[in-house]
Amino acid sequence: MNADRLREIASGLGLDAVGAAPAEPYERVENAIAERRAQGLFADMRFTTTRPELSCHPERLLEGARSVVSAALAYWEPGPEPGAGEGRLARHAWRDRYAELRTALEALGERIGGAWRVLVDANEHVDREAAVRAGIGFYGKNTLVIAPRLGSWIVLGTLVSELELEATEPLERDCGSCRLCLDACPTGALVRAGVLDARLCLSYWTQARTAIPESIRTELGATVYGCDICQQACPWNRGVEKRRADVATGGESLVSLEDWLTASDEELLERYRHLYIPRRDPRFLRRNALVALASTGTLEHEPLLERYISDDDELLAEHAHWALRGLRERLGRETAPA
Repeated sequence: MNADRLREIASGLGLDAVGAAPAEPYERVENAIAERRAQGLFADMRFTTTRPELSCHPERLLEGARSVVSAALAYWEPGPEPGAGEGRLARHAWRDRYAELRTALEALGERIGGAWRVLVDANEHVDREAAVRAGIGFYGKNTLVIAPRLGSWIVLGTLVSELELEATEPLERDCGSCRLCLDACPTGALVRAGVLDARLCLSYWTQARTAIPESIRTELGATVYGCDICQQACPWNRGVEKRRADVATGGESLVSLEDWLTASDEELLERYRHLYIPRRDPRFLRRNALVALASTGTLEHEPLLERYISDDDELLAEHAHWALRGLRERLGRETAPA
């Protein structure tokens, strides 16, 4: 199968970009993972960095693997800014685009034929490297893959095939001298081009298993999951909103913080089964909601915060105490006479 035919089939399945590369080791990425792990830059993150001896070797993911097909699905869609008592989700979390991508890749595998394996949002494979090798996009300084006309607002997935497919050429592009994403990060988590220190990353802390440092809480503002700041600053992402202005919306961009703090465990886990939640424990979502109330809460939320201050869960009680103090200070400044 040649590259044009592959793109034709992929387009018919709703994929926004597709490419292929030989199933060969990602030696440079494997070395980078080892170096950054030694520096502590991953904090306690696991994902594709846990077993680079597997995730950087697509040739080991399927017996007789010869090709890696990388596919992208765009997820940018318009959404409102949070209001009083609301929290913001990063765009990738508005709905389960990974499920849509997985379905499309499985259909692509059926069309291609032969033995194949689909990996989407999987720890076993570094999908960004496959995407760069297959010409889907290039590495941005914010560590994300940037695709022409789609920017970095894409989820990536991979199909490993036993067939020898025509390879697509990598893109000869980069960010040049631009450093807007590095400068935009409020915590300096992008320590240098292409290198992220998870210990400073807002997105990491919304998914962490411990208390959120106070310096991070302040910068999170209304955000309760993920972070889009570096993507919003990227020039490659400008114009995407015009090209996708007519896209159908349907995801959950904003959440009621009160709802997160009063819903049952079962409700939260069912509604957000597509998100990574540490230990599948909804208390971490509640922790994030408490932090956000300091920025978007009103006087009506004081009783709720006071109730959490008395909670037996020390993690939630401490975050509620911090949030109530921040809420009162903010409202006091806002209502003080000029």
